[in-house]
Amino acid sequence: MNSELSAVVEYMERERGVSRETIIQAIESALQNVADKNTGDAEHLRVKIDRDSLDIKAFATKKVVIAVNDRYSEVSLAEARRADPSAQLDEMIEIESTPRNFGRIAAQTAKQTILQKIRQAEKSNIFEVYQDRTGEIVTGSVRRFERSTVVIDMDHGAEGVMPSKERVPTEEYEVGERIRAYIVSVKDREAGPEILLSRSHPDFVRRLFELEVSEISDGTMEIKGIAREAGYRSKVAVISHDERVDPVGACVGIRGMRVKNIVRELNGEKIDIVRWSEDIKTLVTNSLAPAKLKTIEIDEPTHTVTVTVDADQLSLAIGKRGQNARLTSKLIGWRVDIQKDEEDMDFEERVAAAVAKLAMIDGIGDEWAEKLVYAGFLSIEGVMAAEISDLLEVIEDISPEQAKALWSAAEKAYTAQHGEITE
Repeated sequence: MNSELSAVVEYMERERGVSRETIIQAIESALQNVADKNTGDAEHLRVKIDRDSLDIKAFATKKVVIAVNDRYSEVSLAEARRADPSAQLDEMIEIESTPRNFGRIAAQTAKQTILQKIRQAEKSNIFEVYQDRTGEIVTGSVRRFERSTVVIDMDHGAEGVMPSKERVPTEEYEVGERIRAYIVSVKDREAGPEILLSRSHPDFVRRLFELEVSEISDGTMEIKGIAREAGYRSKVAVISHDERVDPVGACVGIRGMRVKNIVRELNGEKIDIVRWSEDIKTLVTNSLAPAKLKTIEIDEPTHTVTVTVDADQLSLAIGKRGQNARLTSKLIGWRVDIQKDEEDMDFEERVAAAVAKLAMIDGIGDEWAEKLVYAGFLSIEGVMAAEISDLLEVIEDISPEQAKALWSAAEKAYTAQHGEITE
């Protein structure tokens, strides 16, 4: 048993990185459980493993008596003095009481418990290694798939999971493939540490820029905001704290190598590098570039930016499937409404634009906006200029209460806008 036990301890210590003392304590605990189960209430044994020789012994605490009536709790004076020459009557002493079949039972059960304890120790080690690494980028190999979740082998025997929502929709992975991912969180679960990974998180792009652009990592520049549609396009707003450093140029790098390296890691995802500005109009202009904007109107109460462009710039400003406008909205935290200059609109486009503006007003909505426009009320001012009776006369299927509610909604919106202008 000693040689076998020694081999197990040395292997676990050398290959699995678990300390010798942790392993021995795990074995002692396993054997203590065995002893308790086998002796029951008859005799309580204390199991001890010699740290050097790995000899296993069990000790029972017994009372020293002249004549033994209960061999489980009593020991004769003569036997006690063979173990301890100073033993006295009525004294409680420990006597070695290793069961004859203890070695066989220990050999059968110790391995299972040892492995369980070792796994627990390994899980604890993994959590200690990764608990402070949230926000870092790590590299691992795809191990397996659990439905749409990707399980990734990492350093120190750790496993990370990348659920469907953290995957990039345009990417496919294969078992054994090496990939990089962003650590979203590390949680200590009963089954082991849960390391949540992501390749779709906006901060994955942030960390890639910090690793690639030294001016960001040393604080000369700062990323002020990131808007991302993973796999398709990202907008990264940057600012320089040194007037001698161009933030956009630094991110692009010589011959575009810095941003190319990031795009390569993101498998071709487009990156727009935007110069940050505290002025919303300037920031919107920078974010929608290279589209040329004609006018920009700011509505502070509703946090809405209305952008007007010439007809030939509309598709460029909005972007494919509205992507450019959506990302700009995410980047600045305001709603961005891009529309064609009214001078370039035909009748149907003007009607649609009027409906869209009225529908944005809280309390009106799409259905009533369309009815108002087709009844001749094309703006807030138009509704405000009307009487309740006018609304009842020209709009079909409207009650006095509904007419009053529409007029009140227009008045509220008009007051909010007028208040902004006077300020």
